Amino acid sequence: MSYTALYRKFRPDTFADVKGQDHIVTTLKNQLRANRIGHAYLFTGTRGTGKTTVAKIFARTVNCENPTEDGPCGECRICRAIAAGASMNVIEIDAASNNGVDNIREIVEEVSYSPAEGKYKVYIIDEVHMLSIGAFNALLKTLEEPPSYVIFILATTEVHKLPITILSRCQRYDFKRISIDTITGRMQELIDAEEVQVEEKALRYIAKTADGSMRDALSLLDQCIAFHLGKELTYDKVLDVLGAVDTEVFSRLLRNVLDRDVLGCVQLLEEIVMQGRELTQFVTDFTWYLRNLMLVQASDNLEDVIDMSTDNLKRLKEEAELIDMERIVRYIRIFSELSGQIRYASQKRILVEIALIKLCKPEMEVDQESMLDRIRQVEDKVENGVTVTASQPAQSGVVSGSTQPKPRPELPKAIPEDVQQIVAKWPAIVGSAENPMRIYMKSAKLSLAGDNKLMLVLEDGMASDYFMQRAENKVQLEALLTDFAGKEIEVVLQTVKGQQEFEENFVDLSQIVRMEIEEEAE
Repeated sequence: MSYTALYRKFRPDTFADVKGQDHIVTTLKNQLRANRIGHAYLFTGTRGTGKTTVAKIFARTVNCENPTEDGPCGECRICRAIAAGASMNVIEIDAASNNGVDNIREIVEEVSYSPAEGKYKVYIIDEVHMLSIGAFNALLKTLEEPPSYVIFILATTEVHKLPITILSRCQRYDFKRISIDTITGRMQELIDAEEVQVEEKALRYIAKTADGSMRDALSLLDQCIAFHLGKELTYDKVLDVLGAVDTEVFSRLLRNVLDRDVLGCVQLLEEIVMQGRELTQFVTDFTWYLRNLMLVQASDNLEDVIDMSTDNLKRLKEEAELIDMERIVRYIRIFSELSGQIRYASQKRILVEIALIKLCKPEMEVDQESMLDRIRQVEDKVENGVTVTASQPAQSGVVSGSTQPKPRPELPKAIPEDVQQIVAKWPAIVGSAENPMRIYMKSAKLSLAGDNKLMLVLEDGMASDYFMQRAENKVQLEALLTDFAGKEIEVVLQTVKGQQEFEENFVDLSQIVRMEIEEEAE
């Protein structure tokens, strides 16, 4: 006997077996119980969510001689005939290959004949959005006023392509994507019935890869079991079959990107390619990993939203401390654009390498997110004691003596002790602040106001708006500084348009305080 695929072998026979669509199943069962059966239904939703399956169960139930609470009995003569495909009461039509006017006219003519047995003739038209305009027009009148013994069930994945005249004549039911937990639970039932050993972690990864489709999940499970037939199906084996990458690799890749290590990123990509991993899946999974990182950055209580083991979640939280929100959003944007390009590209590896270089070198782009990343890169170098100078174009190896340096702002004669203390402790103060204040404080510059007060110089935009347009944020900042200094600190806020304007008009106290500390140490 030939092998039957899992999604066909375990296709639900009753409403009780349908998973993840309780809102639809309950409504249809109530209609059947109250005998309030409609004449036209529209089932819409993504692939593999149960549209055709529910349509078949409904068609069998309305014709069943002994219907139960959960649907057809499965034992009567009509139920067996429908299950065997021998009944003339349930007619399935694939609109993808029968989309012409003549095909619909045949249906219209058949509708006039009452069923030879049973109560209803049920027409299930799958992928109905593929019908031509003429075919839709031929169906309109019959769809609106069919005989009392006829039920139409239209199924589609692209409901936006249907004419409004069709939509207005149907009861619409939207099938939701099925959750990872629901898919995992269903697969666990099936492997128990099949007596196959599979790790729960492997099932959850297959469920996540299926993206809400039960049919896709069962097809992937079938593929993985066949590849490792007779052996326990582990998480690593599933990764091998699907060409996917373990989460630990994404962690290594992210740390290479944060270190601006282009060579490390390219070498890691080489490992992934040599292992036979699918680059399209790699891009999708890494984008999902960045999404999880963004959610961890945004909130502390997202264990239920992020489908991840405790160990991986702990590591993700550690990495969230190393990166700010703007940089994560930039990374997601670059890889989301790559996801749309790589699917049909012939040189996928080169596209991935370009994207990784963009992550490591924000100077390759000129958008606002990349400019902020470049500024943060300079700030990191300054904080680590590395002198940063603006690069000048070379003139045949000769430096022109006519170039005059711009006048620097005068240094203050004395810096108050409490201001020096704040500047010296600034990295620790920034680290103790909560997001998003911490992000904006990290990008701020420290200078001295005319009355010897601490001045916080902010770049015009989100940072300046955060402190200047909301007085409570400035009060919170001053309270934070007061706690560190042990005395009341008042802050003066100033806005600049960029790094160059700050250098031309203000003194960078972080450089002065650092110099004085070094001299004292000597």
